[in-house]
Amino acid sequence: MFKNKLVNIMLIILIALTLVGVVSVVLVNQFRAEVNPYAEPTIDDIVSLSFETEEITTNLRSNDFVRAKFLIHVDNKNALEEIQKRDFQVENIIIRSLAGKEATDLVGPEGIDTLEAELQEEINRLMQTGAVVKVYTTQWVVQ
Repeated sequence: MFKNKLVNIMLIILIALTLVGVVSVVLVNQFRAEVNPYAEPTIDDIVSLSFETEEITTNLRSNDFVRAKFLIHVDNKNALEEIQKRDFQVENIIIRSLAGKEATDLVGPEGIDTLEAELQEEINRLMQTGAVVKVYTTQWVVQ
């Protein structure tokens, strides 16, 4: 490049320092990006941290019956593992909650919302690692 070796060495050192500086600024900005804990989870997060119950058919207090299936979204992988192991307890909670209801209690979106909130609260009492974020009803028949 240049005939003077000292100038060549200085240019190489300057370029190397500039590259290190640029890379460090990019990395600091990348790792410093704050995660908003109140941000809505992405659909991939919901799917990867969800447990789906089997279809449950049970009698209601009003001598009607309900056939339902639920997707339970938890907040971390440890909670997902725990809820998968506690599937029989979760189904028991669902059956007990439904058995105490009348068909009129479960009519419309308000009835489903109330049931989902109740199930979320009951399952959260059971959980030791993590918590249930939301219960989604994926199948629903009341007769």
